[in-house]
Amino acid sequence: MEDFLVIGAGIVGLATGRALLLKRPGSRVVVLDKADDIATAQTGHNSGVIHAGIYYAPGSLKARLCRAGERATKEFCNVHGIRYETVGKLVVATDDVELERMARLEDRAAVNGLELERLDAVRLRELEPHVRGVGALLSPTTGIVDFREVARAMAGEIVALGGRVITRSQVRGITEVPGPGGGEVAVESDGGDFHARRLVACGGLQADRLAAMGGLEVDFRIVPFRGEYFQLPVSRAGLVKRLIYPVPDPELPFLGVHLSPMIDGRITVGPNAVLGLAREGYPKGSVRLRDVAAFATFPGFWRFARANVRTGVAEMRDSAFRSGYLRAVRKYCPDLTPDDLRPYPAGIRAQAVTRGGAPVEDFLFRETKRQLHVCNAPSPAATSAIPIGEMIATRVLDH
Repeated sequence: MEDFLVIGAGIVGLATGRALLLKRPGSRVVVLDKADDIATAQTGHNSGVIHAGIYYAPGSLKARLCRAGERATKEFCNVHGIRYETVGKLVVATDDVELERMARLEDRAAVNGLELERLDAVRLRELEPHVRGVGALLSPTTGIVDFREVARAMAGEIVALGGRVITRSQVRGITEVPGPGGGEVAVESDGGDFHARRLVACGGLQADRLAAMGGLEVDFRIVPFRGEYFQLPVSRAGLVKRLIYPVPDPELPFLGVHLSPMIDGRITVGPNAVLGLAREGYPKGSVRLRDVAAFATFPGFWRFARANVRTGVAEMRDSAFRSGYLRAVRKYCPDLTPDDLRPYPAGIRAQAVTRGGAPVEDFLFRETKRQLHVCNAPSPAATSAIPIGEMIATRVLDH
């Protein structure tokens, strides 16, 4: 009998297993993952940004956990000797409409307790000679890191604290069994059968399926969105020193195409947001009929699609033709040419959508007596992983 079983060895699942062991030393903790290695899905395909929390609604879990996570991630990296850089982020306005949006964004950030610096066009060009805009907000604490390294260090801590991380163990069944002492949760997997006092599922792209498997009422559906990236050639190294983001359009569900220096020295351009036809199909053109049927038979998806038709068509066009993609980034970095956009692996975002067609904007949890399921953990989940894990561990232990 395990004390705690965690499904999912992405960064949120690993942070949860780590937190359980730190809060209750000596516990029997097992983290399962179906992949051959840890951090192979969303954790291994993100942009590597340690977010400061500029965008998030005041009072939301995103806002609170991101601020705590930015500090905690850097402290964790310091302890484990993981390289990160606090490069800063510039949110660039290119016209008067975006300046107004930028001012509202600045107000929201202030409510969240963030200190931003407003720049005029001259100061912007002094800091980033290749970037153009009529103004910008500078977030000085935003950083970059390889979250796969962070995840590997978390897995190492779990093992050092007496826990286990088991890969190649896809979960096939979850049964909550009543009995003496409150019962248990029985889990069937490719790596064997497990029995635990409490289960935490951090399933990411499979969150709705795991919740349904555990007998929970699932009133949402995971819709996958491919985030397609390019990278700049070596000749463009150093084009920008900071993360360069457009001012987000409040009518759109995603942040827009941005320039991101990576910790390994590369600069990526992206992402867009194209409907994915396979939840874990990272190569372009991947299709899995089961995954398509999952959202195509869900009424909330069609309500969401109707509300975002124009955006969806534009994203598909830009996916097919680099000219539109390039046009989006040349608004603030006009020096780039089509030859500068080189192939780079895509990511896939697990977006929970409600029956009413609304994308779930914040972290979403569902619970039973013996199970806690993380049903929506969008960006900034990687940044926020340590405080998310601590919050989950507290809820599980206090239950």
